[in-house]
Amino acid sequence: MRISDIIEEFIKELFEEGNEAIEIQRNELAEQFNCVPSQINYVISTRFKPSQGYYVESRRGGGGHITIKKVNNTKSEYIMHIINNIENEITAGEVEILISDFLTYKIITKQEAKLLKVATSDNVLALPKGIRDKVRARILKNMLINIE
Repeated sequence: MRISDIIEEFIKELFEEGNEAIEIQRNELAEQFNCVPSQINYVISTRFKPSQGYYVESRRGGGGHITIKKVNNTKSEYIMHIINNIENEITAGEVEILISDFLTYKIITKQEAKLLKVATSDNVLALPKGIRDKVRARILKNMLINIE
């Protein structure tokens, strides 16, 4: 497991303890995982985005205080939150992270995850990159709208 995955899992475990919001010190967390603070920034900026159901507040100074809040809504509200926060483009890697989160939070079934993954894969979207990521975002949004 990569250090980014380990840090992500650690933060998600904090939410599993029933916390709706967590506060962390960037430097303390970096020290705990024996990495640089920028690694913590990377994990938070790529794996705890609004499109993935999180709000992040970051304050500079004093070790870099970060507050992460999880959006706790009904399944429909959660899906609509994700749809509204997906930009006009999305990469295959970003879709993978979303699908993983959807499975973790039991938003979708394994079968729905497979369909989302296949429909948004680079193999299916054999288009130039600039167009591919735009088409992928439209397909994903439309499929999510129809999941219930």
